[in-house]
Amino acid sequence: MAALAVGIDVGGTGIKGAVVDIDSGELSTDRIKKSTPVGAKPDDVADVVAAIIDELEMTNNEPIGICFPAIIRHGRTMSAANVSKKWIGFDAQTLFENRLARPIHLVNDADAAGYAEQQFGAAKGRNGLVVMTTLGTGIGTALINDGVLIVNAELGHLEIDGVDYETKASYAAKERDDLSWKHWAKRLQKYYGHVEALLSPELFVVGGGVSKHHEEFLPLLDLQADIIPATLRNNAGIIGAAKLAARDVERR
Repeated sequence: MAALAVGIDVGGTGIKGAVVDIDSGELSTDRIKKSTPVGAKPDDVADVVAAIIDELEMTNNEPIGICFPAIIRHGRTMSAANVSKKWIGFDAQTLFENRLARPIHLVNDADAAGYAEQQFGAAKGRNGLVVMTTLGTGIGTALINDGVLIVNAELGHLEIDGVDYETKASYAAKERDDLSWKHWAKRLQKYYGHVEALLSPELFVVGGGVSKHHEEFLPLLDLQADIIPATLRNNAGIIGAAKLAARDVERR
């Protein structure tokens, strides 16, 4: 029997989930995706998560991991990216556990994706410090050192040239400013060069939807560390949340 866990990935526009084989990192069911409710308020989001759980083929004892676009501290969502501000400081873990009538593991979405890439994807087998970045509306980041996840690293918000640099280097900034790949790469060089100067990682992994075009911009970057595209794409959050939930159960 495969070891199974459920991963739910809550985003600003969509909420998706699947049952995951946590030994292989592969989805063992079809991925179910539903639209994030307008306003993305806590009770409404919890209703959608519960609906996805109801549709999944489960035996009712799989661990459940939920990744969310926020800093997670002691089960509370301490920030809110593209969801209602009502989440800030909110006891999200209790909400989800009450709605689902079972324990859950709550984790930041970038942390879940980074952990998945380290366990099953682009960073598998790589030692030392790995920095995962997701280039999208902002810049999400995760730090994994020798397989250990260092939670809530918000490196997208580093101040460079006097500004929160995700406002200059995210994929949304490329689209907003109508930048060519070459000009966007110059901004990315400044961002990744700054992170490298601070942390000296062994590897950068670049995710987000734009990573499917990695050949357009990653070869333009000049760094000491390797920088490679993520491989798990839109399933990374689901897989990472499921794996972390299973790990949580093992440690109890």
